[in-house]
Amino acid sequence: MNTLLLDTATWDLVVDSAGNIAVATEPYSLAQDAASACRLFQSELWYDVDQGVPYFQAPILGAMPPLSLLRKSYEVAALGVPDVETVKVFIQSIGRDRVVSGQVQVTGPATSPVQKTAVATFTAPTFPLQNTIPGFG
Repeated sequence: MNTLLLDTATWDLVVDSAGNIAVATEPYSLAQDAASACRLFQSELWYDVDQGVPYFQAPILGAMPPLSLLRKSYEVAALGVPDVETVKVFIQSIGRDRVVSGQVQVTGPATSPVQKTAVATFTAPTFPLQNTIPGFG
């Protein structure tokens, strides 16, 4: 399955050499879609509000969640992408601004060209600690 190619630093559209919107093909397209799922806020996707990571819910909002919880949340989100069969998530860093950087590795079904692991990086915001949010403690 193809998808629009996104710049890995800005997560914005990219143009190809002819000036058209660039398209990512398999196997990278599958990994990029999984990385997009890791960035998706739960309830943000209008046609399926159950998809995404529950950034606005405890224990992610207002606390420093354990890495195992973040990793599991990203794995569940990535497994929601069509044709993703297996997922491995590696969290590379959590900045002082609570932005999580990581890598998602996915494999597709045996009938897909993505029988080998495809890799994409992602950067996802969590949120400030509860006592730094206006109106909280």
